[in-house]
Amino acid sequence: MESSNLAALPEENVEEQNNQHQRQEVASAFASVPHRPATQSSLQKYSPLDWKDYFDQEDDIKIPDSNDVFHVYMAGTEGPVVFCLHGGGYSGLSFALSAGKIKEKARVVSMDLRGHGKSITENDLDLSVETMCNDVLAVLNAIYGDSPPAIVLAGHSMGGSIAVHVAAMKKLSSLAGLVVVDVVEGTAMASLIHMQKILSSRMQHFSSIEKAIEWSVKSGSLRNIDSARLSIPTTLKYDESKKCYVYRAKLEETEQYWRGWYEGLSEKFLSSPVPKLLLLAGTDRLDRTLTIGQMQGKYQMVVVRHTGHAIQEDVPDEFASLILNFISRNRIGPHGAFAIIT
Repeated sequence: MESSNLAALPEENVEEQNNQHQRQEVASAFASVPHRPATQSSLQKYSPLDWKDYFDQEDDIKIPDSNDVFHVYMAGTEGPVVFCLHGGGYSGLSFALSAGKIKEKARVVSMDLRGHGKSITENDLDLSVETMCNDVLAVLNAIYGDSPPAIVLAGHSMGGSIAVHVAAMKKLSSLAGLVVVDVVEGTAMASLIHMQKILSSRMQHFSSIEKAIEWSVKSGSLRNIDSARLSIPTTLKYDESKKCYVYRAKLEETEQYWRGWYEGLSEKFLSSPVPKLLLLAGTDRLDRTLTIGQMQGKYQMVVVRHTGHAIQEDVPDEFASLILNFISRNRIGPHGAFAIIT
């Protein structure tokens, strides 16, 4: 996805091969339910896939002294934990395809952030960076207690900013690595003024989950059909009053928090003492601070070609390989650095 898309939202541009009817659907974002039923062939091509083929289990993590329950997906039995944080509007299943590969040599935990997926909180609209950071720490503490294994935080877009802020809080003693996927402070801050336009230009209503999956692929927001079939269903909910599917996350109502996601992100990223990896879909995303830091060798950067904004979904095998290579290169074992993964 293009750099103007901050919170992992569908691209504005619709691919040329879309027919005129689909263009009209995208343009009229607040139109009524699409009237054309899905054909049998499209129902099969865009039917949902089961996460159980990629993750080993799912769980609801209840946070003590609150009514908050966070949904997580887990995979793998050994090695460090790659703790995945999805972008705005996505869900924990955004990392499903890559988890199927990563779990061969490391553990994977992917959570549905507040207001997303199957997580339920007292205030789904409080997407402030402070609240979401505390959510992540609370989930980690609930799962691992006082003796957590080595944790590699891996966050995409909005989730990448949360990962960096969690690292900066210095409350995660077992933090062993930081992976940020396609989010850079300079580009993000400059693009904030376009966020509401991006949100409102999306297709708003879907007559079926299959139609939503189809739209996500044909609009260009996701380029991997299998990943869309896994991740899109949990980004939706059925609206009884409208008799259609709508987005689960109400991102357009969280504008007051957007600036906080990205402000100071580059300095916080560079100042983290753990090994760092920045994955980008294009070199134009680097800002001045990160460019200098990269020249000074303060972090590893990889530009992933032929992918959109959601690198982990579009090229999951390559993403998994980059994660595992990062773990191996920095000798991150189940209890920290220096234990080489074989």
